[in-house]
Amino acid sequence: MYVPYIVYEGEMARQERHVKRLVVMLAIMLVLFFASNMAWLYVWNQYEYIEETETTTIDAQQDGEGVNIVGGEDVSYGSDSNDREEEKTTQAEEEKR
Repeated sequence: MYVPYIVYEGEMARQERHVKRLVVMLAIMLVLFFASNMAWLYVWNQYEYIEETETTTIDAQQDGEGVNIVGGEDVSYGSDSNDREEEKTTQAEEEKR
């Protein structure tokens, strides 16, 4: 099939315009992408972070079976915790003597 040269040139000119539009849109998208990232960085840097640190010491032991026993006054950890409470009361009675 034969296509006249003038039709071919017209199609090529239309494709060139289309490619230019795509390149312009790509450039606009890149600029907006970086602007969006800069806006988010600005917002995230507006938060005030507390610089103070607080140290908490926890009295913790481990029995022979691999169960962690953490000393808490009103927390029950099962039978191991009860054994620990008995040890505490025994130690407190010995200290009183």
